[in-house]
Amino acid sequence: MTSPLFTGLSATRRTLFKSAGKATAVLAAAALTLSACSTGPASSTTDAGASSSSSSQFPVTIEHAFGKTTIEKQPTRVATVSWVNDDVAIALGVVPVGVPKNEWGGNEQGSTPWKDAALEELGAGFGSDKAPVQYSEADGINFTEIAKLTPDVILAAYSGLTEEDYKKLSEIAPVVAHPELAYGTSWQDSTSIIGKALGKDAEATKLISDTEATIKEKVAEYPQIEGKSFIYGNLEPAKGDGVNVYTANDNRPRFLSDIGMTLAPVVEENSKDSKEFFIPWSAEKANELESDVFVTWVPDSSTADAIKADPLLSQIPAIKNGALVADSDNTLTLSISAASPLSLPWSLDTFLPQLASAADAVK
Repeated sequence: MTSPLFTGLSATRRTLFKSAGKATAVLAAAALTLSACSTGPASSTTDAGASSSSSSQFPVTIEHAFGKTTIEKQPTRVATVSWVNDDVAIALGVVPVGVPKNEWGGNEQGSTPWKDAALEELGAGFGSDKAPVQYSEADGINFTEIAKLTPDVILAAYSGLTEEDYKKLSEIAPVVAHPELAYGTSWQDSTSIIGKALGKDAEATKLISDTEATIKEKVAEYPQIEGKSFIYGNLEPAKGDGVNVYTANDNRPRFLSDIGMTLAPVVEENSKDSKEFFIPWSAEKANELESDVFVTWVPDSSTADAIKADPLLSQIPAIKNGALVADSDNTLTLSISAASPLSLPWSLDTFLPQLASAADAVK
């Protein structure tokens, strides 16, 4: 399973480009209305809060990259793979029986601040009897641990499942795979798909609307962001070929576009009709990466300084103008890279001021 997140996140997954690895931000669960349904491992029956109208939606059939999956009745034991899927289920009030650990960008318990807050709201925080079981995905999908949990559905709407992965997981339970591009599902589409799979269409629609309203309200505090062109990429000054630029297929540029910024024409033109989430770019042509703002991830502040001092990367127009956003917070990076209805509201009070500061530098 290949991920479009940043370098160093996992050496065990197939590398799509040299800087990509395992891993793909105040409001969290308190800002969301969570329903009462729970599918925690302590129980194999639907919580009394699940409505008969939800159950009556079944069976449902969901189309995806590998065909169609039919879910005969409302799931009561939900397992997830990859990122985002567990966030969406939890935001919809459903506690999975099992979730992957956040082994990059996560905290000491392999979780995230937004997920912890939402699970606590549902009385299922890690360490409690109702908490999801966690399994490692450091070496790929953990088929064995997922099978032990006897799920009745496996959520992978945002994932990089291969057809082989899909077939193997389907021997355990019905699988909701990504609809088209691996790791290319927007958080809105992931929410809609998972809402359908869980019999929570109406709740999913409201969750999307509420999350978008929260984002819009916060973004309005930073009018200088509106209309600014951007490039979201990965810069490695220690490597001669250390430039990769994310396309409109990736959730990072997608989020910036959603908040009123504009993907730089140079990226649009060079990724036209591409189904990839990135394009490699020669460092020798870094000066052609024209945009108002350049956003990247760095392991530490010294790397940001190295980028600014690099004879080639420093020629990127936005960097020359002081409009570089170089994020060294792994958790914040994860919240945007693997965007979800929980992670995005959490990110806003930190990430938006960084963007606004860069936008202020635009001449």
